[in-house]
Order: sequence, then structure tokens, then C-alpha cells
Amino acid sequence: MSQQSAQRKGRPPRISRAEIIETAGRIVDAEGVDRLTMRRLAKEIGSTPMALYHHVRDKEQLLVLLLDDYAARNLHRPDLPDDPRERVVVVAAAIRRTLAACPWIVEVLTADDLMSEAALWFVEQIMDGLVACGLTADEAVHAYRAIWYYTAGEMIVRAAGERRRADGDRPTYRERVFADADAAELPRVAGVASRWAELTAEDTYLDGLRALVDGLLAAPASPTARAASRRSRS
Repeated sequence: MSQQSAQRKGRPPRISRAEIIETAGRIVDAEGVDRLTMRRLAKEIGSTPMALYHHVRDKEQLLVLLLDDYAARNLHRPDLPDDPRERVVVVAAAIRRTLAACPWIVEVLTADDLMSEAALWFVEQIMDGLVACGLTADEAVHAYRAIWYYTAGEMIVRAAGERRRADGDRPTYRERVFADADAAELPRVAGVASRWAELTAEDTYLDGLRALVDGLLAAPASPTARAASRRSRS
């Protein structure tokens, strides 16, 4: 009788949390977060879902463990410039540079209530830079969220576009629509329609980030933000 047959008929083999994280990581890297289930993971390991629950509470905890594992291996703290405005840009760019290589991480983080503890250092540095530029702590939270939304959205859109282009050589639906743009009604769009794909493929993230940071620091606080700031000081 083979060892594999014996394992099927006997007790499931002992598994470790490290093996669970490694196998889960392979699944999401190859097929995405949606294909990761406790049943699928148990099958890949050669165990049972019940055995997995001795190590992880549920899929949400498993995703947090994956985030922590990825952050520990890939999230490197950049050198911080003295200028606080530039510090915000450098740290946000470091987040994007790390996460762009692993789009499923961004998908998980957009749930907005899951994150790695290792990422808190990056949040701290961005907030500290914003406060040093004159924002209150409350305003810095809102500004950080705007920077994160811009960063995450840019990565998600870019990754989705790359996947669609990799599917084949046929023109995309957008390219067909732009090719038929009426120059009389849409002169600006029609004027660049033939170069739209080329122009939008350019990496303009840093330009957009700097413009966003400048705008966030220049914009006066809203009445709601000012009221929240007063409450926090009282």
C-alpha cells in the first residue's frame, strides 16, 4: 500500500501554520483570492478543513496571515527625506512599488478592515509628514485615505488592463469605441483616440501623487473636519 493511500485511510498528516500559509499563497498567486477556500486549501495540503481550523480561525484570519507573511518578506522601509511633503510621496510610492508585484494583496486590502501590522509604520510616516505640513491628526487621516484610494485604485486599474491585454491581440472594446469617436462632437477625445492606449500606459503615478498631496495640503479644512478637530482638542 502506498504512503498516500495509507494517509487517506488513516489519520490526516500533521500540518503546520507555515505549510498552510505557503500553500494558501500559491493558490492566490496562481488563481486569485476568490479561489481560496478552506476546503480547497485542505485538499491541496492533503488534510481536512477541520484540521485547518486548529491553526486558523477562518478565511479572514488566513488572509491576515498571508498579508503579514508577504509584508515581512517584501515590505521594506525606504530612506526618509527631511522634507515632510516629499516624505509622504516617498512612503506612498514605496507601498505602491511593493504591492504592484502582487495584485491580490491590493484586492484584499480594499476590504478596508484587513491589513498587516507591518504596514502601520508606513501609515505612521505618511500621517506624520502630513501633520508636519500643517494638517491636524484628523485631517491627516482623511488625507491618508485619499492617498491610499488613489494608490490602490491606480494599481487595480493597471493590473486589470494588463490582464485584458494579455488575453489576446484583438482590439479592446475601449479601442473600438475610441476609433469611432465623432470628431465633431468629441474633438478632444477624437484628437488623441489613436494614441489613447499609449498615453494611458505611461506610468504617471508619481506626478498624480504629488498633485494630490499638494491639493490635500492646500485645501482648507471642511466645516466637518474643523468641528472634529475642535472636539479632539477639547
